[in-house]
Amino acid sequence: MPIVIPNNLPAYKTLSDENVSVMDEHRASTQDIRPLEILILNLMPLKLEAETQLLRLLSNTPLQIHVTFLRTDSYQATHTPPEHLKRFYKTFQQIKQKRYDGLIITGAPVEKLDYRDVKYWKELTEIFDYAKTEVTTTFHICWAALAGLYYYYDIGKEVLKTKRFGLYKHITNQPKDRLLRGLDPEFYIPHSCCANLDFKAIEANKKLEVLASSKDIGPVIIKSKDDRHIFVTGHLEYDADTLDKEYQRDLKKQSEIKEPPDYYGDTGLPRLLWRSTATLIFSNWLNYYVYQNTPYDLYKEDIS
Repeated sequence: MPIVIPNNLPAYKTLSDENVSVMDEHRASTQDIRPLEILILNLMPLKLEAETQLLRLLSNTPLQIHVTFLRTDSYQATHTPPEHLKRFYKTFQQIKQKRYDGLIITGAPVEKLDYRDVKYWKELTEIFDYAKTEVTTTFHICWAALAGLYYYYDIGKEVLKTKRFGLYKHITNQPKDRLLRGLDPEFYIPHSCCANLDFKAIEANKKLEVLASSKDIGPVIIKSKDDRHIFVTGHLEYDADTLDKEYQRDLKKQSEIKEPPDYYGDTGLPRLLWRSTATLIFSNWLNYYVYQNTPYDLYKEDIS
């Protein structure tokens, strides 16, 4: 089934040109099917780019998916046209009376800040509290994974002296978990982050389980044992050239940053080694953690 998005969203044409199955809202309304309602809180600076990346991953499933984009009201984005946000995004006040099958919260370049110093922290905690009772399962990416682990489980972070930036190899710790079903024992995920998690606190927490890890990074894919929260500290959604763009940007700033390890091949070009991993993990999340756990009628059953 295709993903349901407005046909005037910029990502619609991009995905259609890639032969990704998308459907506009008018066509979807004629089908006798209850689509999964997925809410995406997009905290990334380049929101249009993040939209396309996430929609591409959500599209590879037989399920019909209706996506709602959410923005912060307490902080106004500066890298996205205001008219785009007004046209395609909702605020928390506009959606907080609704329920959703799944929520995705993206990363944000604020890892060096104390959580309470992030301008939209209070609003984010309201969304975290909302997700406890009104969302079946939440997928946290990069900084959102750090923030969610801190808010829900009091897991601290350590700001790194140098940015962790590159393509890293990971291993499956729990290969039988449904999120990793079909995944190779070793796989790659891009990382771009300035903070590390408190690994010992994660291992000591009986409500959490480490599904995958890296010898260079530590726990990378973590989930709550009640299946309500998935935390991925890397960027499965990144395009092939996303790390390269960040690297070239930082070089122009004369930042002290090393070439991202394992990313450039012998030709000097970026290597895309995580697309199948990303597609599989998102498909597994939608199938096993969202579709098979969410009630048919979101408003008649308790999903907390």
